[in-house]
Amino acid sequence: MAGILVVHGIGQEAQGPSTLQARLFPALRDGILRAGADISQQDVSFASYGEFFRPESEFLAPAPRYDASDVGPGYEEDLLEALWQRAADCDEAVIPPGEEVLGRTPAVARRALDALSRSKFLAGIAESAFIGNLKQVSTYFGDKKTRADVQEKVAEAIADDTRVIVGHSLGSVVAYEVLFAHPHQQVRALVTLGSPLGLRNVVFDRLTPAPAAVPGSKLLMGAWPPVRMWANVADTGDVVAAVEDLRPLFGAGIRQLRVHNGAKAHDMTSYLTDPRTGELILAGLHA
Repeated sequence: MAGILVVHGIGQEAQGPSTLQARLFPALRDGILRAGADISQQDVSFASYGEFFRPESEFLAPAPRYDASDVGPGYEEDLLEALWQRAADCDEAVIPPGEEVLGRTPAVARRALDALSRSKFLAGIAESAFIGNLKQVSTYFGDKKTRADVQEKVAEAIADDTRVIVGHSLGSVVAYEVLFAHPHQQVRALVTLGSPLGLRNVVFDRLTPAPAAVPGSKLLMGAWPPVRMWANVADTGDVVAAVEDLRPLFGAGIRQLRVHNGAKAHDMTSYLTDPRTGELILAGLHA
């Protein structure tokens, strides 16, 4: 039985199902144990789509080394600025986008990266790797073939006994869209961790199915996925979870949980080891 399917987030292009299981299963099990139950490796499977973002191998060719000049205008700059604003909101060390500073460089990307370099969010993350992660999100929403390939890969990992899908970061977006594009009636619950689903313009407004207008209002409401239970878990300091509470955008039925992951607010293992996350996954298995 593999009742739980885990979908990874950005920056996992070198990982496959086996390496993901070796790294993430212990964290998932710790959360379940702390919630008062237990699982085995046979209870969990891991969907891996990172290969679609991995550059093709070339002899003597170095890995891509991105800098601010590689941040594309339009979508990538908008996404970067949204993350910058979120980082400023939750980290006093980060200068907000609208604040004028002497010596500010003119390029939006350079200004944003300089500001984010002071944040806890980018601690230990190389600027080049962070820009590469931005480009994964940009490619997912901007390249129809990549988006379809990623969704197909995740859909193939859903087994007849899959009951809960756990999606982290970009993986929460993929999981959400897969539930519509490849419906599986046996899937009872969606658990999203550190999700950018509520990030207006760059994520929320680009979802499929598209958010619909609320009658008599200018507001948009995202579609409820075909599951009995949806739980969203976010750390207040998680820059990627730019909108911590998804209920105003998708419905009051979401079980919204705030956790405290410490210095690594967006780290998937920190989300998984929290006992309340474990409780939500267990609830999903019996939804």
